[in-house]
Amino acid sequence: MTDEEIISRWRDAPAPLLGVLHAFHDRDGLLTDKALRAVSGAFRVPLADLYGTVTFYHHFSRGEVSAATPRVCTGPVCRQRGAEAVLNALEDEGAISIACPGRCDTPVPVIRKDSVEIHTGEGIDDRVSALPIPNPGGYEECVFAEIREPDRAPIEGYLASGGYTALGQALGMGSDAIIDTLDASRLAGKGGAGFPTGRKWRAVRDAPGSPKSVVCNADEGEPGCFQDRVLLEHDPHALIEGMVIAGFATGAERGFIYLRYEYPRALKVLEQALQEAETAGILGDSVSGSGHTFRIHIRRGGGAYICGEETSLLNSLEGKHPYPRNRPPYPVTHGFENLPTAVNNVETLAAVPQILKRGAEWHVGLGLGDHAGTKVISVSGDIRHPGNYEVPVGLSLRTLLEDWAGGSGEGSTIQAVTMAGVSGGFLAGDDLDVSLDSASVSERGALLGAAGVMVFDDTRDIVGVAESVMHFFSEESCGKCFPCRIGTRRLQERLSGTYGPMDADVWRQEVDDMTRTMMATSACGLGQAAPLIVESLDRYFPESVNQLIESKDKDG
Repeated sequence: MTDEEIISRWRDAPAPLLGVLHAFHDRDGLLTDKALRAVSGAFRVPLADLYGTVTFYHHFSRGEVSAATPRVCTGPVCRQRGAEAVLNALEDEGAISIACPGRCDTPVPVIRKDSVEIHTGEGIDDRVSALPIPNPGGYEECVFAEIREPDRAPIEGYLASGGYTALGQALGMGSDAIIDTLDASRLAGKGGAGFPTGRKWRAVRDAPGSPKSVVCNADEGEPGCFQDRVLLEHDPHALIEGMVIAGFATGAERGFIYLRYEYPRALKVLEQALQEAETAGILGDSVSGSGHTFRIHIRRGGGAYICGEETSLLNSLEGKHPYPRNRPPYPVTHGFENLPTAVNNVETLAAVPQILKRGAEWHVGLGLGDHAGTKVISVSGDIRHPGNYEVPVGLSLRTLLEDWAGGSGEGSTIQAVTMAGVSGGFLAGDDLDVSLDSASVSERGALLGAAGVMVFDDTRDIVGVAESVMHFFSEESCGKCFPCRIGTRRLQERLSGTYGPMDADVWRQEVDDMTRTMMATSACGLGQAAPLIVESLDRYFPESVNQLIESKDKDG
C-alpha cells in the first residue's frame, strides 16, 4: 500500500494512531522519518510529540533494528532456562533481548515480527499455544468450563458448546437485570484491582455523555502472567460475547480490544473471530436484531508495560503519550475521549456469559468458604507442570503448587515464589500455605494482583532474581513521577551493589525510606508495588541480604 492509501484507510477510524503506525511499521519493517511526517500531517499530531510517543514503545523500530529482528525473552524464568544461550546463538541475526512476552510456560520464546518460536536446549519447539492444563483438583470451572472443547475458537465450535446463549438471555433481560445479576454473583475485576464489575458497569451506564465505550485490557504485560493469552487464542468468542453484553448493559456502542504486541497469534485469531461475529449479525448496527449498535475494534500496543495500567492504556489508545492519568476523575465518567468507559480485562469479560447462563448463585458457589468465584493462576518457573490453573478462590497456594502443579522437581524444594507476576513481591516458608484470595495474600505483605506465580527452587540466587525484577521495573517506569523514576533505579543499585560500601543498618534504612516514599507518592501501581520485591527479600532472606552488603563492602 502507498502512504496515501494507508492514511486514507485509517483517517476516519476510531482511535487511529496506533493502527496507522502499525500499518507503516508492517509495510516497511520500521517507522521512517517520511512515514512519521505523513502521519503527523494527516492526523495533526506535532512531529516532536509523535516522535516522543513512538520512541516510548519498545517494538516500534526506527532503524537500529527492524520488525524482523529476533527478540529474545530474558525475563525471570527464561533467563534461568537458557535465554543467554539463545541470544548468543542468534547473534548473527542481530538478536535483542526483551522483557517477558507472556510465554513463561514454554521458555524460551523468540518473536520475529508476527511469529513466535520456542527455543529449547534441543532446538525449536512449536508449543506456542498450550491449552490450560486439565483440572487436577476436579473443581468446577468458570472461564475454562468449555475451553477444551474441540475447535472451540471458530464460531461454529463456540455455538456448538452453548456460545452466545448468554447474549440472547441478556438482550431479553435488560440492563438492570444484567447488572443486578453481576452484583449478586460478586464478580470482581480479575486483572488485579478487584473492583466489582456490576458497580463499574452501572456507573458507566448512569454517567452522562456519549458515545460510551467498552475497553478490553488485553495488554497482559506482567511477567509471569499468561492466562489471558490462552483465553484469547482458544476462546475468542467468549471475550466477544462478554464485550457485547457489556455494551448492551452500559449503553456503549463501541468496543476496543487493546492487545499487547507480543501476542501475534492472538491477533490473527481475534481478527477472524470478529469477522465471524459480524457476518453472524452479532456485531453491527443491530446486535442479533435488538436494535442496539455495537462494534469492536482491535488496537495493537507497541510494547510498554505501563499500558497495562488502565489510564495509561486509554492515553495510548487515544494516540497520546501513555502516561498514567491523575484520578479522579475515573474512566467510568471520563475514560476514552473523556467519555464514560468500562475498562475490564479478558478474564473478567469472559466470565460474564458463564454467569448469565448459569446464575449468580452458581458463580458464588465456585469459591471456597466465604469466597466467591474462581481465579486463573499462571504458574511457571521451577515447577513440574507449568501452565494455567483455574482455582476456586480460597484454595491454598501450597495445594496449587505441590498437589496440582507437581512441586519443584527431583532433589529440590521451593525456596520462594513471586506473586502478582513480579509486582506482588516474594512469599516463602510457612506463608506458602496462604489462601489464594486478595485479602489473605495482602496480610502476608504481598499482592495477588493478576495472579501470576513464578517458582524459584533452592538452587536459585534469590538476590539475583530480585535484582533482575527491579531492573525490569526501572526500565519500564514511564518516568512521569520522580518517586518511581528515581526510586526504582536506586533500589536496583542497592541490589546490584553499584552504590559503594555501606553499613547494613544504613542500607536497610535507605531502602525503607525509599520503599515508604514510593508506596505513598507514586502516581500509579508500578511505583507503589515495585518496592515489594526488595522489602520481601529482606523479610524472608535477611542473611542473603547481609551477604550481599558484606560482599559489596569488601569490593568497595
